[in-house]
Amino acid sequence: MRFFSLSTKSNRLRKPNFRSLIHNGKIRSTTTESTDRSSSRVSSSKLVCLGSAWRSMRFGCSIGESRTRRCFSSESSRESLSYDVVIVGAGPAGLSAAIRLKQMCRERNVDLSVCVVEKGAEVGAHIISGNVFEPRALDELLPHWRQEETPISVPVCSDEFLLLTRDRAFHLPSPFDNKGNFVISLSQLVRWLGTKAEELGVEIYPGFAASEIIYDLHHNVIGVGTNDMGIAKDGSKRENFQRGVELKGNITLLAEGCRGSLAEKVMKNYRLREKVQAQHQTYALGIKEVWEIDESKHKPGSVIHTLGWPLDSQTYGGSFLYHMKDKQVSIGLVVALNYHNPFLNPYEEFQKFKHHPAIKPLLEGGTVLQYGARTLNEGGFQSIPHPVFPGGAIIGCSAGFLNVPKIKGTHTAMKSGMLAAEAAFGVLQDGSNMESYWEKLKKSWVWEELRRARNYRPAFEYGLIPGLAISALEHYILRGRAPFTLRHGKPDHEATNPAKLHSPIQYSKPDGVVSFDVPTSLYRSNTNHEHDQPPHLHLRDPTIPELVNMPEYAGPETRYCPARVYEYVPDEKGQLKLHINAQNCLHCKACDIKDPKQNIEWTVPEGGGGPGYSVM
Repeated sequence: MRFFSLSTKSNRLRKPNFRSLIHNGKIRSTTTESTDRSSSRVSSSKLVCLGSAWRSMRFGCSIGESRTRRCFSSESSRESLSYDVVIVGAGPAGLSAAIRLKQMCRERNVDLSVCVVEKGAEVGAHIISGNVFEPRALDELLPHWRQEETPISVPVCSDEFLLLTRDRAFHLPSPFDNKGNFVISLSQLVRWLGTKAEELGVEIYPGFAASEIIYDLHHNVIGVGTNDMGIAKDGSKRENFQRGVELKGNITLLAEGCRGSLAEKVMKNYRLREKVQAQHQTYALGIKEVWEIDESKHKPGSVIHTLGWPLDSQTYGGSFLYHMKDKQVSIGLVVALNYHNPFLNPYEEFQKFKHHPAIKPLLEGGTVLQYGARTLNEGGFQSIPHPVFPGGAIIGCSAGFLNVPKIKGTHTAMKSGMLAAEAAFGVLQDGSNMESYWEKLKKSWVWEELRRARNYRPAFEYGLIPGLAISALEHYILRGRAPFTLRHGKPDHEATNPAKLHSPIQYSKPDGVVSFDVPTSLYRSNTNHEHDQPPHLHLRDPTIPELVNMPEYAGPETRYCPARVYEYVPDEKGQLKLHINAQNCLHCKACDIKDPKQNIEWTVPEGGGGPGYSVM
């Protein structure tokens, strides 16, 4: 398992975190004290306990020290670590919140401990996005970033918007205004943000999956629990079993990204959508590859977006193609998950798209470096829940701050994290209320930006051409000032039609040049899970696949999943049964969203499992 390294400066500044306690499989001394006021106040003995859990996961062995046994027994009790603020998710929102908290600590000369727990094997391993980056929030968070060495180095130089038919491309006026923006790898950006956070004294624990919310007796959130490690498929404890850890915080910020499992539970428990009459969230599935192409075809900073083919006129979606640095291009297809045809296969639509005459010549002779997939929020302004709950808040894409017409959410996610950090600091230092985050959010540019963009996505409920017409009216004439707010259609899972209303779609076999089969793409995602662990994909009712999904919808889970996790195989009687290949999972969450009966529940696997993105 790869591990996010610490900078030399960071090690000098503060008490060593649990990773610095591990060296060649041995526990280092924990008696060193920090002289930095912003360092974490976690006790050294607790760091040893968490360090032993990481060592057990990494090296497959247990620690013999008595104090470690005391902290991590096989009984029901588990070790608890306390922080001022616990943040779940080391993405743009979570890291921005952590950085802003520590900045305020230095401004006010106070000491608050901040922990970020990340389920990926390293910071950035699970991060995937287009990504044309708008630096507005970063300018506010780290004003001098342009004077530093950063992964933000390719400014947008051209911006095209195309309407595709089967073999033609028509230029449309570009609505995107990407002047001043940058083509980046988001996974590399969050790695850089991670180093900035650690330099300020933030403790970042990658490889640990937060699997549950911890409540007090009054039903206030007081932290999260990481899942147990070393449990076999049959539920027994393997030799390397280690109990999960409780990470308790005075404030807990959930920054898990789109369809975060803990955020979804909190929203339901506290009825946060109902509290502000928010509409349901709508989603899309983005499938992406990073290619290295011929240098003569490479135009760093070139940006292309498309609508239309290969999707039908009733299915919302489009493609992106961004020229990055080092002869790399990022190419992908985004398909709204409220599509009707159960035979539609987003992965195969992406493979088909790459054969378009406007796209294929660019890719020919190139090499695919990486593949990945992730869902994204498309509900926008109408679907923002009340983001505050007793004991914390929801930030970033877990709440749903994506600007759909811009196809950008990183800058809004970062800003939401910064606003939540300021509110949390006020709670801990000034005795204010976490509701100030909600008030700050409604007064921020995030709110105004999303309010102006609120009618773009629901306009396409009426089809491609009406959607384009309404969007043009909104963009060029009304400019977000329409006296009405359009509503979303059915929730995505309810939008799937019975199979009898559609004909199967015949997709061409991949040519191995620009299109590929799923196993080949999975290999490029660096996806890996411990095979001998309980499946993290749960069927609420194990009979529904055979009694409902297959006969009524022709087994749509075999097609909407971009990793071939789900397949129907005959049993000894020749009857088709659903088989789940959980080890293939890309953590895209499409199954949790699109299953017609909401029968599939996505939960976190062992920490460190999943994709291993590096250039996405």
